[in-house]
Amino acid sequence: MKQPVSMPVATTAKILAGAAVLAAATGLAFASWIDHGAAIFMTMVEAGISWCF
Repeated sequence: MKQPVSMPVATTAKILAGAAVLAAATGLAFASWIDHGAAIFMTMVEAGISWCF
């Protein structure tokens, strides 16, 4: 039976910090899209490229 390999605390902390930064960036992008999404879409409609996405 294999013994589980434990990770050092520093590595675990780095992984958790990276996940937190990624979650914050995703949340910020989503909030910005909710706030400005209609304007972004209308700008793309006027430029004729809205249907490319």
